[in-house]
Order: sequence, then C-alpha cells, then structure tokens
Amino acid sequence: MNILFTVCGRAGSKGVKNKNLKNLLGKPLVYYTLSAIDLFIKENKGVDTIHVCASSDSQDLLGLITSQKAFPVFTVDRSAELSGDTIGKIAVIRDALLRCNKHYSVEHDMVIDLDITSPIRRLQDIVNIYEMKKNSPDFDVVFSITSARRNPYFNQVKKIPVTGGYELVMNQGLTSRQQAPVVYDMNASIYAYDGEYLIRSNSDKLFDGRCTAIMMEDTAVLDIDSEEDYELMEVLMKIFIDKKADLSMLYQNIDTL
Repeated sequence: MNILFTVCGRAGSKGVKNKNLKNLLGKPLVYYTLSAIDLFIKENKGVDTIHVCASSDSQDLLGLITSQKAFPVFTVDRSAELSGDTIGKIAVIRDALLRCNKHYSVEHDMVIDLDITSPIRRLQDIVNIYEMKKNSPDFDVVFSITSARRNPYFNQVKKIPVTGGYELVMNQGLTSRQQAPVVYDMNASIYAYDGEYLIRSNSDKLFDGRCTAIMMEDTAVLDIDSEEDYELMEVLMKIFIDKKADLSMLYQNIDTL
C-alpha cells in the first residue's frame, strides 16, 4: 500500500500569531507531528511505501520541517488561492496528493493528515486510524473523535436573534442528559482519506463522503486557537509526558529527528 502523510499549515493565524512556528516545551510545535510520523514509519517496518508531504505558504515553516533528517519531505509551496481563511483543508490535501502522485509516480492509496496544532497524539492513535481505514474500504474518510463534554440536546444553547433570548440547539424536550443521544467531539487531530476518493470527489465538505471514526483520549484541549489554548496545552503536555510512556516516547523521539 502507498501511504501519504500530509502536514499542512498556513503562515497567518488570527487566534495565535505564527502558531505553527511556535515552540512547545522548548521544541518546535510541528516536530511533535513529525516525531509521530517517524515513529509510525519505524513501526511499519517497510510493510508499506510511505511518503511525507508538507504544504504551506510559509517558507519558514517549510524550512523548519525539512531541517529534520529522519525522513525526506516533499514540500508544496501553497498558492495564494489555497491559503485564504475560507479555504477548506480538503482542497489543500487534494492538491498535495495530486502533486505527490506525480512527483513519486505512484497512486497513493491512503492519505493521513496530521494537524500541527493538535500535538497530543500517540503512535497508537495513528496505528488505529491506519488499521481502521485499511480494513474499512467502504468508508472514504476516517477521523478522530473524543467524548463530548457538552450535548446539543441537553446543555448547549444558541441565541435567538429576534428576541435576544436563548434556546437549546436541539430541543427535543429531554429532562436529563441520559435521555440525550450520545455525541462526540471531532478533535481535528487525525484524518485518513481514501486516495482515489479524494481525487474523484469534487467536494471539499468532509461529510459528503462516507465517514467513520476512531476514539482518542480526551485531553481537554482540542486545538490551539487562542493564546490561552497554547498555555494550557503546554501545561497538559508536560503532565502527560511525565505520566504517559507513549507521549514521553513521542517527546524524546524529537531529539532523533
């Protein structure tokens, strides 16, 4: 099987300035993602052909990624058309896939995208999504989820524009959380796409494809969208590295890149 890992990041960020270039516990944030890929390559032991692609409009980010020597990275200098705030990530991943298929003269069967700003992921999480996609050919996309802390059927509300009041997002007259359907948070950490589907589909909407999911541990912070998220991420990562062997391995492996 031909597998393509994609690492995508824009130069600009409204919530956290240059967040993709920040350090986390003294190491480049993006290196946590690269370390996870490196561990997967080692775990795979050559069973699959694995390529890695970085797509960005930031030369600083691309330079940071290619400065590691553990594995080669094909870089895509992302066009302005794919770098705006309103551009969906699927379009960026599709562009990377098409370029890599041409560059390596292969058709990649699976594309695994790892989000730079969701660094708290284990090697086993990537193995789990790889196995799920490999063994579930009827699904076009597999993504990672966690248990949800709130439920739109019970304790999430929306504002009513006309009255200024508030109401449940999904009001079905439920009186307890136990009556509500079980919902999950998409933690935006890992996505595995069918390569052929990405090329064939003209849609940049995730749920236009047939989707399933894998569970990941709830780590309280889903993504880095504010300075407060970043500060909390540092606190949590330090705790997890000290207490969890798999995340400690991820952190220590960064020094081998």
